[in-house]
Amino acid sequence: MKMNYSVNASPQFRVLSEDQIEEIFYSALDVLEEVGALVYHEEAISLFRRSDAVVSSDNMVRIPISMVEQALNFYPRKITLSGVDGKRATKLQKDTVSFGTGSDLPFCYDRQTGERRSTTYEDVKLAGRIVDYLPNYDFFMSHGIVRDAPNPQTYDRHQFLAMLEQCRKPMVLTSVDGEGLEDLWRMACVLRGSSDEFRLNPMFVVYIEPISPLKNDRTAMEKLLFAAEKGIPAMYTPCPSAGATAPASMAGMLVQSLAETLLAVVLCHLKKPGMPLIMGGVTTVLDMQKSTYSYGAPELSLASAANTDIAKWLGLLMFSTGGCTDSKVLDEQAGAEMMTSILYANLSGANLVHDVGYIDSGTNASLESLVLNDEIIGMSRQFCKGIQVDEEHLALDLIEKQGPGGEYVTTEHTFEHWKEWYLPQLQDRADYDTWLDAGSKSMNDRTLERTQKIIDTHRPEPIPSDKLKAIKKIVEDADHRHSS
Repeated sequence: MKMNYSVNASPQFRVLSEDQIEEIFYSALDVLEEVGALVYHEEAISLFRRSDAVVSSDNMVRIPISMVEQALNFYPRKITLSGVDGKRATKLQKDTVSFGTGSDLPFCYDRQTGERRSTTYEDVKLAGRIVDYLPNYDFFMSHGIVRDAPNPQTYDRHQFLAMLEQCRKPMVLTSVDGEGLEDLWRMACVLRGSSDEFRLNPMFVVYIEPISPLKNDRTAMEKLLFAAEKGIPAMYTPCPSAGATAPASMAGMLVQSLAETLLAVVLCHLKKPGMPLIMGGVTTVLDMQKSTYSYGAPELSLASAANTDIAKWLGLLMFSTGGCTDSKVLDEQAGAEMMTSILYANLSGANLVHDVGYIDSGTNASLESLVLNDEIIGMSRQFCKGIQVDEEHLALDLIEKQGPGGEYVTTEHTFEHWKEWYLPQLQDRADYDTWLDAGSKSMNDRTLERTQKIIDTHRPEPIPSDKLKAIKKIVEDADHRHSS
């Protein structure tokens, strides 16, 4: 028997100590009490007025610490998302990491011409087909915005329809406004059978974003309140830019971002205690030389991991970022930025890691990037498995048996355990002559080939025709309402 023997089941990683988290939390509470935040929504203001919050005539809301502490005790520590088929597929709980794409990218490179163009309904379908096929994606955001929708006010319904046509995994959705979110929810309820079934077994999370610094517009508030009413899992995701819409210091940015999140925590509790709320935070820097909101900066990964530490300390689930790049193409810069951000996000234990596949600072969609990132996620997950240390894996008997100068290739132990290794789909590990004989293909060549193969061969199970018809009717009705 070994006493005081500890085991690391996976690598250990943490950015902030508990004392540092407390400092950031207490500072965020100070911001809410002393500075407050602007709220532009009548029901939200009414809920705050009926509480112990202080609301000024100009819609500035200040919140006492006691309200924050009380609200934090009511949020679920686990949310399970299901796929389109209703099977429970993605468990969001402490230190369980899921990866998925991002949404609403306005541009992509045309796969035939190579020219940059606006994203379309068909682009979202193709992204869905690829995510549906690749094993390391756990959820799907649209990856592109349907810019060829009949009306900009209804693009979100068409976007969800395109996603449903080609992907069966759980989803994260964006909506134009509260009315749009209601239509998306109704479409999902058709697939679930009822609103009660959706509440118990949700198939999507809604993405909601305030305006940094410390401003909550009407659209964000109406979406958040509708989500609370219907039990739709919602993430409230501040997107401050250090040096522009938040302090340039990492700690200052984290304080402001947390204050913005905690306002949503309190509001949702006032509306409906216990609604499934997820903490978010796309917190990065404004590149002072290029004036871009950087998706490849190491500060993005650092702040995201720190936010994850805070979320776990608060007992909230975390929506994070990884697998994205500022590079305009899939090149060495893209590979470095995507690999590091995925690894750090995985190590941090964030629950929903999104924006995988973003290129060009979050403006360009890339199907090839999705395929390449699937390989990177697989590598990261292999690393995060850690090392198992027990009698079987220590292999002392085998080392003694084979002895000095022995070999392990033909042993049963090797036959069993090499299956634990990571087997790449895209990386080339052949010697030079073998690589040369196979066509001297680069990683980009192999990525392009695999992307095209998935597009050509993979087809998900179709949605039952009666349900698809009902869903399309909701989209058509929305188009009709906004046609004038």
